[in-house]
Amino acid sequence: MPPAVTAGTWAIPRGLVVLLVAASGVVAVAGIKSFAGILAPVFLALMLTMAVQPLQTWAHRRGLRPWVGMVVALVAVVSILIVLIGAVVVSAAQLATELPNYSDRADELLDRLRDALADAGVSSDQIQNMLNSLDIGKVVDLLESALRGLLGVVSNLFFIFALLVFMAFDGMVIDKKMAFVERTRPEIAYALAAFASGTRKYLIVSTVFGLIVAVLDGAALWLLGVPLPILWALLSFITNYIPNIGFVIGLVPPALLALLDGGVGLMIWVIVLYCVINFVIQSVIQPKFVGDAVGLSVTVTFLSLTFWTWALGPLGALLAIPLTLLVKGALLDIDPTTRWANVLIAERAPDAEGSKDDAEDSKDAEKPAKDTDPPLT
Repeated sequence: MPPAVTAGTWAIPRGLVVLLVAASGVVAVAGIKSFAGILAPVFLALMLTMAVQPLQTWAHRRGLRPWVGMVVALVAVVSILIVLIGAVVVSAAQLATELPNYSDRADELLDRLRDALADAGVSSDQIQNMLNSLDIGKVVDLLESALRGLLGVVSNLFFIFALLVFMAFDGMVIDKKMAFVERTRPEIAYALAAFASGTRKYLIVSTVFGLIVAVLDGAALWLLGVPLPILWALLSFITNYIPNIGFVIGLVPPALLALLDGGVGLMIWVIVLYCVINFVIQSVIQPKFVGDAVGLSVTVTFLSLTFWTWALGPLGALLAIPLTLLVKGALLDIDPTTRWANVLIAERAPDAEGSKDDAEDSKDAEKPAKDTDPPLT
């Protein structure tokens, strides 16, 4: 016999709770997508600020004044942005200048392809319809569109820079704030600390592996004689922050340029070397380190890449893992009774001893806690 509902209580059906949560999620996602132009730079500034926050902590432990750590962190992150954006702009401009020189070579390859298809028995109408989309002019137009998008990102740098300055000022007292939060709301402090730690670990792992693949890719392309090897090495480094499919994005441009410059043989060599270097490092080895560092499985990282790219655009692909860690901290880590779900999305399964400890922690978390919040003075 089901227990009677006592006076003063209101039992909400579980199905209604699920429906309300789903509806709230839809509204939240719609809001994120509507304000993607603002949220994406804000999340980027937050990620960069968290990346250099240890510099402020280091200055504080050295007994230096807070503003010294703020200046050091701000100079470091601004220098990184200037060098990276400057290298991208210069390299993209070189590519825009170099690409039209291969128009004759592209027409020659299209003529060979047309003859090969005709020899295979394909009708002329089918050949014409298929080759209409293979126009070098469309490639140039696509490049110009990418450059215009890049200029839009550069214009957002003023907004990002302002955010970095304000966040750097807040970073001077963040340790004191977190100490107060840890005393008053330890579960919230745990979730924030897990998000910050996971984001820094992810950035360290991705940066280290990105430098490795960039050096190897650039050296391989230089030995093969592919034009603009530094540009493609830089592209490999940037796309390394895109989980799972980053190496594919970094492979397409140098492979196409190798086809135009040296023919099918050179393109095949580029594809083979990229598959050996990038696929093994970025898609086999690196996801294991990323999964161990941030506690996310390969499937979750791929789904997060798909979702955040759809919601925030290209910048969402670069911020997919940190944003997923933020959502994980806000929904799972913040409550001890829901941390069991981390096991389902983690790369590795916990051992028996770890499961027993987690169960004891969850049992302790279910006990009512006393309200011992000190007054905020």
